[in-house]
Amino acid sequence: MDQQSIEWELLMLLTEHYEEDYRRFVVLPPPLMETYRVRAAVAELRNDHYLEEQIRGVVRLSPRGYLMCQKELLGFDHCESE
Repeated sequence: MDQQSIEWELLMLLTEHYEEDYRRFVVLPPPLMETYRVRAAVAELRNDHYLEEQIRGVVRLSPRGYLMCQKELLGFDHCESE
């Protein structure tokens, strides 16, 4: 799986949790967080302000990330500014 696919899968998972309770952090399984590609995807999304990381492997989607996902699902371009 390539980096972009991992990021998208992670965003979709976090979008589901965001819609249930936007304040709740999600714990990613430690074996998953040990893989370089997943760790790099989390770092990239965090650096782009699409997710917040409380501690390693404990993340939640940011409002910016949620908005970007909604625009992607509706067929619009990425949200680069709010």
